[in-house]
Amino acid sequence: MSHADDHDGSRRDFLYYATAGAGAVTAGAAIWPLVNQMNPSADVLALSSIRVDVSGVEPGTQLTVKWLGKPVFIRRRTEEEITAAREVALSDLPDQSAENANLPSGTDASDENRALDEAGEWLVMMGVCTHLGCVPLGDAGDFDGWFCPCHGSHYDTSGRIRRGPAPTNLPVPVAEFVDETTIKLG
Repeated sequence: MSHADDHDGSRRDFLYYATAGAGAVTAGAAIWPLVNQMNPSADVLALSSIRVDVSGVEPGTQLTVKWLGKPVFIRRRTEEEITAAREVALSDLPDQSAENANLPSGTDASDENRALDEAGEWLVMMGVCTHLGCVPLGDAGDFDGWFCPCHGSHYDTSGRIRRGPAPTNLPVPVAEFVDETTIKLG
């Protein structure tokens, strides 16, 4: 075997590896935009978590904010509303589960589980009827909670479906108090 043959082999190997490396870089450059476009856009990421000042919300009133393109009801309930919601027997509810309420598995739809704070004063729910996606009216309906006039769904003071075609309770989003007057959604 001559010295020239060794030289050709190493040169051939170099060209092979260089071509394969260039091909891999080119393939990665072509595929990356396709993968990256599946990530959420900047405006969606910016809205994935918002803080809401609730210092001006009086007992018996609610604030409606827009989060992730949907209305969210933030209600500061009165003692009467809390009492009415907590006196309801779970067996009277069409939807007794808490599957859409961001609660641990096996949790029920009791008012204590749906309220944001232990006292039950604050209730945070998605403001979208679970029947066809309408926005229910507050302080309305047969149970003094929310009423969807589109098809007649009645929700109680805890946002639980009580009568009408809606299949489930109003969903409870991920929410927490970050200080005494600010609620963080998301």
